[in-house]
Formats: sequence, structure tokens, C-alpha cells
Amino acid sequence: MTPLLASPEAAAHAHPVPLWTTLVFAAVLLGLIGCLAFEEKIHAKKSVIAGAFAVLSLLLGAAFDLLPVGPVVNVFGEALAVPVYVQGVDWSVIAIILGSSVFVDVVSRTGLFTWIALKLTKRSGGDPLKLLWSYGLMTVVFSAVLNNVTAMIIVGSLSAVSLERLGRRDRLLGFLVVEGLLTNVGGLLTLISSVPNIIVGTTAGIGFGAFLAAAAPFVVLATGLTLWMGARLFKVEGLATEAARAAAEAQVAAFDENDGVPSRGGFIFGAVITGLFIGTIAFASVIPWVKALGMGYVALGFAVVVITRHKANPKAFYEAVDWDLIGFFVALFMVINVMEHAQVLGLIGQGLAWMIGLGETLGGGLLLLASAGFSSVTDNIPLAAMLAKILGALGTPSDSPLWWSVIFGANLGGNLTPIGSASTLVAVTIIHKNKLPMSFAGFVKLALPFALMQLALATVYVLLVLR
Repeated sequence: MTPLLASPEAAAHAHPVPLWTTLVFAAVLLGLIGCLAFEEKIHAKKSVIAGAFAVLSLLLGAAFDLLPVGPVVNVFGEALAVPVYVQGVDWSVIAIILGSSVFVDVVSRTGLFTWIALKLTKRSGGDPLKLLWSYGLMTVVFSAVLNNVTAMIIVGSLSAVSLERLGRRDRLLGFLVVEGLLTNVGGLLTLISSVPNIIVGTTAGIGFGAFLAAAAPFVVLATGLTLWMGARLFKVEGLATEAARAAAEAQVAAFDENDGVPSRGGFIFGAVITGLFIGTIAFASVIPWVKALGMGYVALGFAVVVITRHKANPKAFYEAVDWDLIGFFVALFMVINVMEHAQVLGLIGQGLAWMIGLGETLGGGLLLLASAGFSSVTDNIPLAAMLAKILGALGTPSDSPLWWSVIFGANLGGNLTPIGSASTLVAVTIIHKNKLPMSFAGFVKLALPFALMQLALATVYVLLVLR
């Protein structure tokens, strides 16, 4: 998860919280996780469940005098009246989800995504296994250079089109689950692919090239194994006989990618604006002015640009946004922010600090697995920041595997639950949008073999290869 990280100034003025109070709030967090796990049994949407716990958490936070109620002072020294429940929301993530959703919906109506999907489908020769590998590799690359949410929205949309045309819609669930899991694998590739990478990598003094060289072999191996497992567990099989391949070739040869293109002008506009969108997202951190505004601004800005083509009737595109997903994230960020002030994450950090003292081998392995477990249900940004600070204070050398234990655990922990990362939750949302069944427990059941494989591989890789 990626809520806002409290500023050093705020952390310095945080007052001590009694242990029993922290445990009360930890119980509230466990209650939220439990209710999400049984959402089908209680017949409630995720946004409603998270909203109820946000209301409870904020009320308890105010009752225990834990929240920074009052004006917020910005960098210019101006006091702003920002409610405490608004401060805790990572509006950049909300902006990325909202902007990307509108952008993809508008561009999809130009026929661009259908055209790309059919091109990939024809290149695969109608072989579902080749298609799974194509989309899986695309997911990893997009997650490494863009962001996980945008990658999932684009690749998930393309997968649905391809499988619909092939008459293989029964395999869509497997494609979307695998793609959702690969977003967090791709997020490990470079120093700037995820926020925990940036925090831990810069604290450790790991350069961009060194980070890429260390992470790339794992990402390649984990991607291959994830796709292999996905093909086997979801029964995505290649075309075994010459006759089957010939029939599939004939089927895809009849596809005309231009059928779904309403107008040539609209298609060209969609292609150009999508290229600009991907390029701007990829280099948002170095483009003057844009880097100060962030990727959320880029997503919303491009959404506004494309929607001006339909300025007389934008309502249809607003209706395409998954407001339940938006509401869930807003409420979840509020809950996690309260947990930070209640020192729930601090308590977790203390436990992980004890593991660090066990040494690079035992401590490193336990640290990776524990980081993953906590990152699957809480915020991996302050968790990564706390552990980076602890490792730095201990004088941990930059080549120590302990740094990588935190990096791998914080990223891969997002694959354990649908709320472990924004991209896995977006994957579940796309699954629901395509009217496929998927509950919290159902996702955990499907994702667990992949997550355990990735974490076991990461543990061996960190302790044996990166020592």
C-alpha cells in the first residue's frame, strides 16, 4: 500500500502512545482485514467496509488524542485548514487511478486498444500460451517504467479484448490474476520503479545501475516462473497439434484489426496521445515542472486532454470510473494513517528491528518474510522508511543483503492479498468489471502459491546471490 508518509517534523512531535492503546488500534486493523476477507458473507462492498472502519478509526483517534488536529503549514509558511482525515489520503494514488481510468476508457473508444490487442493476438497465432507470455512480459516492462496501476489498467484491458476475440474468455481470470501479480515483480526492476525502492535504495547508497544489475536476474527468473505456474494452474495451454495451430492461424487471419476503428483521425489521436502519456509517465520524475506536480497530475492532465474531444458529453466517461475502488482507497488510507499515529506501524518496526539483530543470514531471511507479511496488510512506505532508518543507524554497509530483504519483502508482500498493493486491487476490480467471481479469500487462495514461490525465491536470491 502507498499512503502518505508522515513528515520528519510531524514524527518528531508525535507524543508517546501507551502499548495498550496501540494494541486496541491493531485490533481494529485486524477487524478491517477480517471483514474484507468475508465481504461476500456480510454482503457489503469494499468501500462500505473500509468506510465504516475509517469512521471508527478516526473517532477513536480523536478520543485518544492521537491525531494532528489543526491547520497544516505548507512550505511557504501558510497555515491551511485541512481536515485530518484528508491529510492521511495519498491523493497521488487516487489521481493516478482516476485519471488513468478515464484516459483508458476514452482512448479505448478510438479503437486503439482493440487494434493493439488484435495485432498481438495475430502475432501469437491464436495460441493462448504465447499470448499469456506476451501480456506477462508487457506487464513487467510497463510496471518497471510507468507505475503498477497504469500498467494493470492498460494490460488488463488489452487481455480482455484478445481473449474475447479468440473465444477464450474462460481464461481471462487466470490472465488478470497473473498480470496483477507481475506488476509487483516488475516494480522491483529499477531504483525508481516503486517508492520503497527509492527510500531504501537511496538510504543504502545503491546507485541506479547497481540496483538494476542486482534486481534484474531475480525479476527475469521470477517472471518466467510466475508465467509457467500461471499457465499450469489456470490451464492455459499451447496448441499441441499441427491441425490445432492451423485452425487457430486461420481464425486469427480472419481478424481485421481495423474493424474496431471508428475513424482514422480518432485512431491517430489515440495513438499519439497514448505514446505521449506513456512517455510522460515514464519520465515524470525528470521533466521540469511536471516532476514537482507528480504522476497523479500527469494522469489527470491527460484525462482532461482526451475528454475534451467529447466535451459536450463527458458524463459517459465519468460513469466508467469505478467509484467503489476510489472510495475504498480513500477510506483505507484514512485507516492506515490513524494506525501510524497510534504507533501500530512503529510496533511492527520494533519487531522487525529485533530480527535485524539476528544477523545477515537468519535475520535477513526473517526480515524479508516479515516485511512481506506486514506489507500485505499495511503501508509499505513508512514500514520501508522505518527499517531503512534502523539499518542506517546500525551502520549497515550498502552491500549488505539486509537492505535487499526490505526491498524484496516490501514489494512482493503486495501479492499476498488483494489490498497488498494498488495494482492487485485494480486487477480484482477489472475481474469484477468483466463479471468474473472473485472475493478477498478467493484472491488469496489463487495468489498464495505464486506469492510463496516468489518469496522463497527472493529469500534464496538475497541470502545466497546478493551476499
